[in-house]
Amino acid sequence: MRAELFDELVASVREGGAVLRGETSASRTFVVDGPNIRRLRARYKLSQNEFAALLGISVATLRNWEQGRRFPDGPARVLLQVAARHPDAVWDVVRPVRKSKRRA
Repeated sequence: MRAELFDELVASVREGGAVLRGETSASRTFVVDGPNIRRLRARYKLSQNEFAALLGISVATLRNWEQGRRFPDGPARVLLQVAARHPDAVWDVVRPVRKSKRRA
């Protein structure tokens, strides 16, 4: 590795450490707003139980998201973005199960 590249890398690591310690602010930050989950569920016209089942998550997780105690991240965040922008795609993949009478 060339000396100037190494020096640049060391300076970058030191700057990162200073940001983590709160000695300086980051040179740039990124904020990505997620979808309003309660509004999204209302657009689907589903109860919390139904919407949680549709997404394959627990009802407790959905409640935490809706009440702002937790926030979706990773694949859940992407799935919610797809659900918000392309509801037909979600309905195409996940079909509602209708209750049927069981034979005794």
